[in-house]
Amino acid sequence: MEKYLIKEEALEKTREIKEADLLVGIPSFNSAHTIGHVVQAVREGLSRYFPDNRSVIVNCDEDSTDGTMDVVKNTAVNSSGAASLSHKGNHVFIIVTPCHGLPIKGNVFRTFFEIANMLNVRACLVVDSDLKSITPEWVELLMKPLLVEGYQYVAPLYYRHKYDGTITKNIIYPLTRSLYGKRIRHPMGKDCGFSGELARFYLSKDIWGTDVAKFGLDIWMTTTALANGFKVCQSFLGTKIRNAKFVNTDLSSMLYQVVGTTFNLMEMYEQVWSTVSGSEEVYTVGSQRAVGMEPVFINLDRMIDKFKLGMKELLKIWEVVLPEETMNFLYRLTYMQGREFYIPDEVWTKIIYSFAIASHRNVFNTEHLIKSLTPLYLAKLASFVRETWESSSSEVEEKIEKLCLVFEKEKEFLIKNWRVERK
Repeated sequence: MEKYLIKEEALEKTREIKEADLLVGIPSFNSAHTIGHVVQAVREGLSRYFPDNRSVIVNCDEDSTDGTMDVVKNTAVNSSGAASLSHKGNHVFIIVTPCHGLPIKGNVFRTFFEIANMLNVRACLVVDSDLKSITPEWVELLMKPLLVEGYQYVAPLYYRHKYDGTITKNIIYPLTRSLYGKRIRHPMGKDCGFSGELARFYLSKDIWGTDVAKFGLDIWMTTTALANGFKVCQSFLGTKIRNAKFVNTDLSSMLYQVVGTTFNLMEMYEQVWSTVSGSEEVYTVGSQRAVGMEPVFINLDRMIDKFKLGMKELLKIWEVVLPEETMNFLYRLTYMQGREFYIPDEVWTKIIYSFAIASHRNVFNTEHLIKSLTPLYLAKLASFVRETWESSSSEVEEKIEKLCLVFEKEKEFLIKNWRVERK
């Protein structure tokens, strides 16, 4: 008998449904206040835009203690069974299942992929359970490129505050773009669409017991699609507004999880990214428009102080990792004040590439190495804020574009030093 990760009750419902065209996965954790709205928006989107398709919503819950799964069951009409679908019916099946075991996030997504595979679906999408801003149109925007236009992966494109998502802006987007040559603006977007074929491809990958499954499913899904030649696009969803939750993750741990996963993927796909030069636009669905943004608090002095403390405590690591000219610049930076505190794009690019090279060569313990990047990232963020304080969001995007071009220009530095013999 074939072994599935899916829990028995969900497995039985899946077998009763037999086949479906569309699947929407909703991972959840203590989302009772918002998940009802998400389920309703998804149901309406499926019924309004894809009425002739068999559709399944799968809520996979990560041990919530606030009754999240009960909300989904109460929200869903006909959630108790898997009755047969009429050919032209609007019926949407609901599967609600807990997910246990480590890494729990990886198990959640593996469950989505397994159900998609069992039902032989044509297209899937995944949306967060704590979204306040989701509308039925999101379903069309993420699903239609898969069903009508032949795309296999649809990344989200959000309108964000100029100081929101700064790790993506200053590290992950420029790095991923320069590595794989596609301008996916939000490569870590959690709300995405993918074909049934790609879901089966994800399921075939042996990453489920690794740190990638624990920390980095979002960037892994995007990178896997890019590196394996799947047809990708992005869809503008407007502003992403989520229910505020307390997450006990400090900046160093976040950098380790996100940057560490990206470096790990560089090892997997070296033969791909080492042959890519430059980048190209990807097809974008929907029109981008400015919308209202909530303010983001920034403490510049604290960020600069953290950098200067890092120069004292982490100097021995940085001196091994970074080129001599970069270290000389950092020494000078410690004496800069006010508006003169500035890190050029060329220096920042060398810093990120040098950390990737050091991780590849196993110069230090990976977690210790990447966490030591934190004060440098704070210095870059302080520089970024000083440069853009009076800039509009569109002007900030122009600056990010210039940074990306430097990452692409300096990629030869990465390739040349990556290929030096490991210690």
